Amino acid sequence: MLVDFNDLSETSRVWIYQANRSFTQEEIDKIKEQLNVFIVQWTAHGADLKAGYEIKYKRFITIALDQNVNQATGCSIDASVHFIQKLEKEYSVDLMDKMNVSYKQGEFVAYKSLTDFRKMAKNRAVSPNTIVFNNLVTNIAEYRTDWEVPAKDSWHNRFLN
Repeated sequence: MLVDFNDLSETSRVWIYQANRSFTQEEIDKIKEQLNVFIVQWTAHGADLKAGYEIKYKRFITIALDQNVNQATGCSIDASVHFIQKLEKEYSVDLMDKMNVSYKQGEFVAYKSLTDFRKMAKNRAVSPNTIVFNNLVTNIAEYRTDWEVPAKDSWHNRFLN
């Protein structure tokens, strides 16, 4: 059951997929169509899942699931992973690699490997106040408050010393 992302409860579980490049507006329009179809058909043991999504900064796909209605199961999570893998192939983009870091440079979102981000921190090219994206948040409440934060307030802080 597809619902507006903003209508989901604060406890809804989130999965954040960051792209290694920005999507074009045409790609975003197509991805939204594909997400609409996927979420409408997404089920757990035949039960509808109340879910929504948003695409931010032309780079992040966030899928949220209200588990107060129906819980995600191994099969439903596998289905969402397969859907994301299909998007990766179709758009020649990496969405699953968790060993990369996205951060803001002004209004621009930069994307680096964890190794490169470490080097940048060591060389002071990023600071404790650099806005990073903490893709480890688990629910909408955390997503709204702890996803886009200064590096000093995130797990990225370990590289700043």
